[in-house]
Amino acid sequence: MLEIGVLKNFDNGTYKAGVQLAGSLTTYFDDISVAKNIPAAAMVVGNYVIVAIPGGNPRDTVVIAVFTP
Repeated sequence: MLEIGVLKNFDNGTYKAGVQLAGSLTTYFDDISVAKNIPAAAMVVGNYVIVAIPGGNPRDTVVIAVFTP
């Protein structure tokens, strides 16, 4: 499953992010992996991201793309 979200935080050291799914005030993923092909400079809080949630399992969620609003 692919979802669009808003980047809420990013840790350059661990390459992990916090993402709030677009259109939801309650669905928030914290400490999820970010694809290494995404430059750290692109991970600006407030940017939109696309997250992949394989099999609907939130533990395996990964940010696969980022774009500006």
